Amino acid sequence: MSPRFHFASAVLLTISWLAGFCSPAAGQSSPLPAPAPAIASGSNGAALRGVKAATSNADSSMWVLSPNDQVTMTVYGEEELKTETTVDVNGMLMLPLVGEVKVGGMTLAQATSRIQQLYDKDYLVNPQVNLVVGKFAARHFAVLGQVQRPGSFDFPQNEPVSLLEAIAMAGGYTRLGAPSKVSVLRAVNGTPQVFHVDAEQLAQDPTKKAFPVLPNDVITVGERTF
Repeated sequence: MSPRFHFASAVLLTISWLAGFCSPAAGQSSPLPAPAPAIASGSNGAALRGVKAATSNADSSMWVLSPNDQVTMTVYGEEELKTETTVDVNGMLMLPLVGEVKVGGMTLAQATSRIQQLYDKDYLVNPQVNLVVGKFAARHFAVLGQVQRPGSFDFPQNEPVSLLEAIAMAGGYTRLGAPSKVSVLRAVNGTPQVFHVDAEQLAQDPTKKAFPVLPNDVITVGERTF
């Protein structure tokens, strides 16, 4: 099969994948971008810095809240306000006293701040609100190009995935795969952006910070040049 055919197929698959997330549903905010590692660069070639690898559920708070996420809210010293609930299809949480609160499209930190403001405004003095996601709704990413099993993959429940782990989930590289030519297509505030990552460097140097994969990312592994 010719390289031109491989490239065309990857482009078509990418366009189909993007259709599902580049146009946010009505009433919902676009996902917030995660910081990218220093070895990655955007499509304009500018260096991107300041990445911290996602290693826990707390780091996964960079993900935005979505319908069917199961959330537990507690307020320090207010046991009667403890609530276990689910983000509904409209991105709303039903909470004691304040009623429906829009959290869809917010990070966990943003949602916590918003709820704290609502309780502080009319009901409590300096409330200490804590939100925990007990179970995330299914989230996906795609791996295309020169990997053994290209396609769509689910995030393990409540666990982050790095770029190298995502490629491994797709069966690793084909004999034509170029680890130094990996791109990640991501919607940033509703606009597609491409980040170029040298996965070969990531694999060879354990001191390099991991590149965290976010929901709806499209990872493409390029071909070697002989």
